[in-house]
Amino acid sequence: MAQLLENQRETWGTRSGFVLAAVGSAVGLGNLWSFPYKIYSCGGGAFLVPYIIAIFLVGIPLLSLEFSLGHFTQKAAPNAYQTCNKKLEFIGWWAIILGFIIITYYPVILGYCLSFFWISLKGIVTGGALPWAGQGVDGVANAHNFFFKDYLNMHDTFAFGQFQWQLFWPLLIAWVLMYLCIFKGVKAVDKIVWLTVPIPWLMLVILTVRGLTLEGSTQGLAYYLTPDWSRLLEPKIWCIAFGQAFFSMSLAFGVMITYASFLHRKSDINNNATIIGISDFATSFIAGIAVFAILGAMAFATTASGHPVGIENVTKSGPSLAFVAFPYALSQLPYSAWFSAVFFFALITLGIDSAFSITESVLASIVDKTGWRRSVVLVVMSVVGLCSGLVYVTQGGLNWLGLIDGMINGAWGIALLGLLECLALGWIFQLEKLRLHANSRSDFQFGRWWNILIRTVIPVLLGTLFFWKLYDDLVMKGFVIFDEKGNLIFENLVGYCVAVFAPLLLSVIIASTTRNAQTNSQAYSSDKSDNKAGVWSLVLIALSIAILLKKFYGIDAIHNTTYLAVAAVLGGFALIFANVAHYRADKNLVRASISSSIAGIGSVFLVSFLITSYLVKMSDSAKETNVPAVTDMTGVSYVILAFVSFVIIGGLGWCFYKAVSSVKSDETIQLSNEV
Repeated sequence: MAQLLENQRETWGTRSGFVLAAVGSAVGLGNLWSFPYKIYSCGGGAFLVPYIIAIFLVGIPLLSLEFSLGHFTQKAAPNAYQTCNKKLEFIGWWAIILGFIIITYYPVILGYCLSFFWISLKGIVTGGALPWAGQGVDGVANAHNFFFKDYLNMHDTFAFGQFQWQLFWPLLIAWVLMYLCIFKGVKAVDKIVWLTVPIPWLMLVILTVRGLTLEGSTQGLAYYLTPDWSRLLEPKIWCIAFGQAFFSMSLAFGVMITYASFLHRKSDINNNATIIGISDFATSFIAGIAVFAILGAMAFATTASGHPVGIENVTKSGPSLAFVAFPYALSQLPYSAWFSAVFFFALITLGIDSAFSITESVLASIVDKTGWRRSVVLVVMSVVGLCSGLVYVTQGGLNWLGLIDGMINGAWGIALLGLLECLALGWIFQLEKLRLHANSRSDFQFGRWWNILIRTVIPVLLGTLFFWKLYDDLVMKGFVIFDEKGNLIFENLVGYCVAVFAPLLLSVIIASTTRNAQTNSQAYSSDKSDNKAGVWSLVLIALSIAILLKKFYGIDAIHNTTYLAVAAVLGGFALIFANVAHYRADKNLVRASISSSIAGIGSVFLVSFLITSYLVKMSDSAKETNVPAVTDMTGVSYVILAFVSFVIIGGLGWCFYKAVSSVKSDETIQLSNEV
């Protein structure tokens, strides 16, 4: 059957082409504005601690899981999950729906980049000043007014207002570029990524070198790398770090599952996942150096001119950072139009890879499901995506873009989807089969610790992130339809409508006819020891819930740490018993009992809820502090810079060494067989 799938499905031309395409999908616009903004607002260099943990503890193992699933099934996300278990198909379609929503607004941002690139080119040709150029506070005001008023013609309400043609034409060009990148299939993408992926890195190097040579750049690096260790006591900092790592690597969109489904049967999985994860982190880190070096020089220049503009005044949000702060900072440089063109061309090449990778995952899923011709589906999907994006090219478009993006990154978005992915593949499907499949084809192997990460550690972390975000939305922000004055909160109403509509759409899609549907028909384990472990786990879960109910209704529970601790201990032991049952099943290459699977999923949710309860108590007592107002690099800053550089260079060097060693080993074995 594997050979049949290999003959039927198109494959990547080269391993390097696949790696570059996956890196291009992971590395996007968020690396250049979202990461620098978050690292500044979350304690400077201290943010790197949870972020590095998130990359290596969550990102790379989960990326390997998605590669394994796509390569094992040779199908896009929905059919890949259905192959594991017909009841899991909804997870794949959920990912695809979120991916399609993203490509309705992502090309709009890409259109912004195209417009600013075109304006920069005109500045090069004419030799004139950029339209947003200015000095000091007036310069910042010029950049702000140009983006929000002159270019967007934006108003502050959700009313659509007038249609903005100056936004439509770049959007159309963005969709044409995305279509041209993927209409010939992955073999064409294999060639395109050799242009679109290295160019942003080259542009980043240019911007970094230029930024570091500017007077005052160390002030920006001090903001970037000086840690405020007290911020690590704030739970939300850890949530933001894990969320950024998760979203930055394109996990749970179905993209990596789809890309891996086109891999040749002998392709590496574990090493590729590691290379891609470290490359994504390296891009973000280097982008941070470039960004804050330039912003530091900007702050220095405006101070010298008598009109100081602090870094904190231009890093308030993603759009402000990308299309207000950056244009202003770049306009302060000599040959500003050239540097502006370089910067926005880097943004375009960063964005186009992520955009067409998500488009490809949606396209492949529809084709796999329906059997319709790829060329026809791509045209229809592009037209529908373009028409859907017209909402964002109105006067209220940026407000709608922020609303939809917030929903995607909210409690019911990617974090929950990643959690469901781990629970489905870790506790319902036979995870050991995916690990053995990946190890048999990889330059290095993952041990059984990988199973523990996927089944327990990552789901608990993502579950905690989900409950924390849910608490923030429902309790702290009051996600309601009407405000205190009885006025309708339109954006919240839209959020509820989408939350109701998505499951209905999923039901319609899943109920439709599936082409070449295959499901895994493994029997559950009949080992009595597995059943006993599962039953004991369920008993402990019931006891823990009983204590929580007594705590909530019988005592002033939210302040009673003892009851919370006892419930946590019972929940932890329940999770251990469930893992023991699955460990025994893994050794016998069968699935664990139904009771063990239910107990595992239940204990993950229970432990996540209890951790969130503790984090809520911590956050109530934690005091937020600001990043120290330093202007020079400290010894700790240089240590952080050296350590991160070692992780990036050492990690990538080791991965490439293993890849080369594997190639030489294969050549030796082949030569020996021939002799």
